[in-house]
Amino acid sequence: MKYDKNNALLESLIPGLPPPKRGKVRDVYDLGDSILFVASDRISAFDVIMGNGIPDKGRVLTAVSKFWFETLNWMPNHIISMDVKDFPKEAQAVGKDLEGRSMLVKKIEILPIECIARGYLVGSGWAEYKKQGTVCGMQLRSGYQQAEKLDTPLFTPSTKAEIGDHDENISYEKCAQIIGEEQAQALKNYTLKIYQAAADIAAKRGIIIADTKFEFGILPDKTIILADEVLTPDSSRFWPAASYTTGCNPPSLDKQFVRDYLEEIKFNKQPPGPVLPDDIVKKTQEKYLEAVKLLTGKSL
Repeated sequence: MKYDKNNALLESLIPGLPPPKRGKVRDVYDLGDSILFVASDRISAFDVIMGNGIPDKGRVLTAVSKFWFETLNWMPNHIISMDVKDFPKEAQAVGKDLEGRSMLVKKIEILPIECIARGYLVGSGWAEYKKQGTVCGMQLRSGYQQAEKLDTPLFTPSTKAEIGDHDENISYEKCAQIIGEEQAQALKNYTLKIYQAAADIAAKRGIIIADTKFEFGILPDKTIILADEVLTPDSSRFWPAASYTTGCNPPSLDKQFVRDYLEEIKFNKQPPGPVLPDDIVKKTQEKYLEAVKLLTGKSL
């Protein structure tokens, strides 16, 4: 296991298992008939992995995902077990490192679409709306303010980029060309249904889910299931309801501190990412820990 000076897990390595495929955050171990996900403490911004991590981040992502998979259990998902005692013996041998940051999941075909639900007009959507009154090419009414709640949540799919590349927003029609009309319609329906259910639950806990992205997979019998992480501070924009306001970018419980710092130092958004200062690491860690406590009612 490779940790940085703040005890953030940068890379996992499990003796006796094949080397993992490393994503922006997850280390993925192919076990043949299943997959072991290990959520590291790596952090990416603008699709670039930073030179150090955020302590506890992987455990936060895993705890929040667990909460949502269990809460939204009407939607089939890829989880087999999140208990280390159910993992292969090689993983159990390093169980202390994996506890709370790993999940054993079904080996499925992941559909090549990022499924984004937008409930509020912010980020790249706001930038596009200001220019031409659209979001991902969809015409909206005039008069919206920045961060205002949309009249109806939008499904805005994108392609899935390789590490270092950027996801590309695509139209629903393009999505249907890639995966077929039937699957595209199913993904749209699932995305908006899950988003609305989660937004209602989060609202009761003082959190606005401005937008989020999902990944779905398909079983051999063609059943579509929810995969990857779900409704975490990495895949979503969480706003504390108490400080929400329109006309600006509201404070958020995610990696906005990192993005703001990178903009401040005029980071060129190309790998490799810089080493983040300790104060940025600490503030970001605090936001992730606040998110998990507000959502689940439990501290790590």
